[in-house]
Amino acid sequence: MNDFQRFIQESLIWVEGLAALISLLYFNKSKERYWKYFSFYLIIMFLSEVFGKWGDQLMDYNKPKFFNYFVIPLEFLFFFWLYAAKSLKRPKLFYILSTIYILSFSSEYFFAGRKIIFSFNYTLGCLMLMILVIMEYYKQVNSSDILNFHKNKMFYINLGITLFYIGTLPFWTFYKFIIEYRDVYDIYYSYFLISGIIMYLLFSISFIWGRQSS
Repeated sequence: MNDFQRFIQESLIWVEGLAALISLLYFNKSKERYWKYFSFYLIIMFLSEVFGKWGDQLMDYNKPKFFNYFVIPLEFLFFFWLYAAKSLKRPKLFYILSTIYILSFSSEYFFAGRKIIFSFNYTLGCLMLMILVIMEYYKQVNSSDILNFHKNKMFYINLGITLFYIGTLPFWTFYKFIIEYRDVYDIYYSYFLISGIIMYLLFSISFIWGRQSS
């Protein structure tokens, strides 16, 4: 990791903290309860990143398992719920995607040692999230309120998800191949960190500029 990557990696944690703080400042202005849950989500993500960075100074724990089996699944399940159940008003779709995602963890048992894809459940989670992102874009484009897109919270969230999760999907899917080409790896890893910062800034903007009743 070079100095630039180290700097933006450190910055990412504090930008997550900023997003959590802003969500708290606007907590009581959110008329819909699920936006309050979004605040809780941001707080949990920030605390998880803090624990992931400094937790080993307090206790011994398996950091990869903590992120792979708690933090990352929580991210996907929350966004499945926010998109499918709340924004798109399709709760059945949320249950279907969540069930498929949870079952995908069995792939680690059946395909252990024979993986071409770095993490099947992460890749599948991103692909399903990409479908929801496309559906959300379609909904926004066909909305009668499209001219006021800048007041739509989901516009900023959708853009952040697109840049981070969808934009880095090839990087994590084919990580074992990409890491062999150091120049490509450095560029994509830097994009991963920068897009993470932009995503959390967009989450912050969604509270500040987004319509609180949306």
